[in-house]
Amino acid sequence: MTEQLHKCEARYQELAEQLAAPGVASDHARYQRLSRELAGLRPIVETHREHQRVARELAASRELATGEVDPGLRAMAREDVARLEEQSAKLEAALRELLLPRDPNDDRNVILEIRAGTGGEEAALFAGDLHRMYARYAEARGWKLEALDTSATDLGGFKEIVALVSGSGAYGALKYESGVHRVQRVPRTEASGRIHTSAVTVAVLPEADEIDIQPDEKDLKIDVFRASGPGGQGVNTTDSAVRITHVPSGIVVTCRDERSQHKNKAKAMKILRARLLEREQEAQASQERATRKAQVGSGDRSEKIRTYNFPQNRVTDHRIGLTIHQLDRVLDGNLEAFVTVLREQAQAEALK
Repeated sequence: MTEQLHKCEARYQELAEQLAAPGVASDHARYQRLSRELAGLRPIVETHREHQRVARELAASRELATGEVDPGLRAMAREDVARLEEQSAKLEAALRELLLPRDPNDDRNVILEIRAGTGGEEAALFAGDLHRMYARYAEARGWKLEALDTSATDLGGFKEIVALVSGSGAYGALKYESGVHRVQRVPRTEASGRIHTSAVTVAVLPEADEIDIQPDEKDLKIDVFRASGPGGQGVNTTDSAVRITHVPSGIVVTCRDERSQHKNKAKAMKILRARLLEREQEAQASQERATRKAQVGSGDRSEKIRTYNFPQNRVTDHRIGLTIHQLDRVLDGNLEAFVTVLREQAQAEALK
């Protein structure tokens, strides 16, 4: 571990010098890459320096605690030794955790895709509930959630919502939300009061920068058409909706929320870059089961990661066996309990 920490310190210094060099800031791509690497190393370096400071204080306190000094001073030194030993152990544990292989995407923004699965209109309504849940979670953390594309239903639900979540650490927290979310409740449209089970799929993709993925224009087929709202009503009278097809991969992205064709095209390119980055990372690490099909399954009710049971006021995450009997608070964006345990489980597996 000591050797790794020395390497981190040396690289940190090297990056700081490179970023301060004349002309680096004008090279946007290089500056962004170096800044991102520096930000990733900063917690390790700062914790290591704090650990070294505590180690120096601990050595001095031990010397006093065993030396021929005033008994009162010796007693105070022994108290300091106990306190500093505990602090040193905590910092060492933190360093071991920080040195774990880190997901380079954790600090990226997120392309969040929510789609109604099994359950028809009830699934579409729950897709809207999940969107509000993530919007409130993002707001509480000081992030911004912006809809990129939506496909609404007549009853106020959504067949599909694609959104951009912008903020520090967004992907690191939200990546655990990928999968099938199952809901059990009595639908508004159910006259006999029977409980229905429906499913919604959630996919969480790291946003790709233009420096990461820049599709070749000749590989893109761009179509424009007139957007329409629920029930066929016209949203506008111009051909502002945009559909981009990446011919080599077959990926198709549609955006229709904005009245401006230019804005819809820019949003569609964000989604396309994220999906192409995901595809590229899958090819580089196919053994990690990172494909979209593995991530969200088929949308069938049985392929669930979490269940939201309204009659029992409970939410259960099946991956970690955690149940919370405060469904209303969870749907109000209080996801931290799940995120914390899922992150701890991932770290424990990595430490093994």
